[in-house]
Amino acid sequence: MKNADEQLNLLAQGCETVVTREELKKKLEQKRPLRVKLGLDPTAPDLHLGHSVVLRKLRQFQDLGHKAMLIIGDYTALIGDPTGQNKTRPMLSEGDIERNAKTYFEQAGKILDAAPDKLEIRRNGEWFAKMSFADVLRLASQMSVARMLERDTFEKRFEADITIGIHEFLYPLMQGHDSVMIRSDVELGADQLFNNLVGRDLQRDAGQEPQIVMILPILEGLDGVEKMSKSKGNYIGITESPKDMFGKTMSIGDDLMWKWYTLLFFKTPAEIAELKKGHPMEAKKALAHAIVTQYHGAAAADHAREDFEKQFSKKELREIARLLPVAPGEIWIVELIEKAHKFGSRSEIRRLIQGGGVSIDGEKISDEKARVAVRDGMILKVGKLIVVKLTVA
Repeated sequence: MKNADEQLNLLAQGCETVVTREELKKKLEQKRPLRVKLGLDPTAPDLHLGHSVVLRKLRQFQDLGHKAMLIIGDYTALIGDPTGQNKTRPMLSEGDIERNAKTYFEQAGKILDAAPDKLEIRRNGEWFAKMSFADVLRLASQMSVARMLERDTFEKRFEADITIGIHEFLYPLMQGHDSVMIRSDVELGADQLFNNLVGRDLQRDAGQEPQIVMILPILEGLDGVEKMSKSKGNYIGITESPKDMFGKTMSIGDDLMWKWYTLLFFKTPAEIAELKKGHPMEAKKALAHAIVTQYHGAAAADHAREDFEKQFSKKELREIARLLPVAPGEIWIVELIEKAHKFGSRSEIRRLIQGGGVSIDGEKISDEKARVAVRDGMILKVGKLIVVKLTVA
């Protein structure tokens, strides 16, 4: 096992916030396996690369000899974390939560070391299902309304006179109580700093040493703007096919590519600088290859790269790093091409169509009146150099 300073430098890499580095170093100096918590609420059936950022940090702890404590939030999912929400989330049914939870076990195993001494999986229903109403009241008494309104999500909604359900106030307390129940040494998170700090408070109240909080940055989705989310259609699921994984990665912008290298593979600034010396298209192919390898193996990644390179010429590859958001449903082909903002008039677009210069997924469109049934991932080619991937928005 590496010494405390070496571990600290490695584990803090890529984190936005560590509360606190000094405390983490002291825990590492104890030379024992730390219990490192990550909570996942099964609010959707699939994990995506955004989830993988914290999962890979958890794996990094495992590789250093520590134990991952994966909490499947079957009870917290009943509420839904209000982080980033400007309205109350609809409550999920127990059936939906159970179905989603089953997929989480399998998918998280693609990243984490599942050896019994490296991974412990718990459901927070184990303790919340046994609580009486009196227990809930005791838990609620450990937090004031004033403190709860310090959370920016609640503060903004309160000021805007947007309804906040009382049950939503329980979410940070429930997440914090999870830390008490498993006696976590470290908790990883992305946009849950308030909740994680509540865990520290509740552990102190319980006479436990407070957990270290480590916050990872949010991974932007394929559009390079919004947080990666299935609901926004800007995601890559970790169970997607090698071809789709590779193609979607190739569609991201160059600036986003460097951030993905940092967050998904812990590349250092020096390593990123070295990559930037080469052609960005080659760096993007290497990133796509690494992502596919992570979930499907090197052979599948090699095949996905070969397929991609066969589909596009070198000139076309220079333009493929663009996503074109389109509303679901049918759209007139001329209007679709117009959204690429590359042409001055519709008559110019019509001439390209009539001349055979337009294709979707390799099939030429020669009828200027054609309507296209939009599907996520379609490749639109217009002329020699305009190649974009459609994303349903």
